[in-house]
Amino acid sequence: MRSIWRTLDRALARDIGLVCLADCLVGVSYGAIAVSSGFPVWAPMLMSLLVFAGASQFMFVGIVAAGGNPFAAVLAGLLVNARHLPFGFALGDVFGKRWAARIAGSHLMIDESVAFALAQKDAHRRRAAYWACGIGLFVCWNVGVLVGAYAGTAISDTDAFGLDAAFPAVLLALVLPALKDRAARLPVLVGVVVALVATPFMPAGLPVLLALAGVLVGVAVKEPELQEVA
Repeated sequence: MRSIWRTLDRALARDIGLVCLADCLVGVSYGAIAVSSGFPVWAPMLMSLLVFAGASQFMFVGIVAAGGNPFAAVLAGLLVNARHLPFGFALGDVFGKRWAARIAGSHLMIDESVAFALAQKDAHRRRAAYWACGIGLFVCWNVGVLVGAYAGTAISDTDAFGLDAAFPAVLLALVLPALKDRAARLPVLVGVVVALVATPFMPAGLPVLLALAGVLVGVAVKEPELQEVA
């Protein structure tokens, strides 16, 4: 573990630290929203320890709080986390060969840790960035959720504090740089339109699932391009 921290340079450590701070604030909003929506204090904390997937956790709480079926909420979370399958293939070398390390590494696999790892050029920096970001985010996220959960017992209206906007704002900040890529704009646009059109007519949770149609559009558009290159 000590070698991981020695491998990080100051700029990379600073960037990881800033992401961890932002994630901690989002965790506060998640904990407060979950408890103020009727969940017991222990529920968001337990989910954060065992699931550790912000998007899925927010989705589950949002769907159930809106009156949706818990099974639909779980299914939505599983579909959103299906992106971890290709992540695992791309980052298998950072986990090592021991089963304990592989299990721990898989649990720490979230968008930020994957992004930091894939941005590094050599294997040592990839491993250091992945574990440093994953461990840092796990600690900061759970601390934030703990604080937010107890704050939620005293806050009756999280919307008045803007806590409901924290997670969408972070997601938007993560997505915006990707929109510089021309190929990414069409799938995002299709997903947004599908979700907006479906929201007034469908139960909570289903518009988010239908928005995944944007991914299919992206694959359909990309495939002819790959064939031309080949």
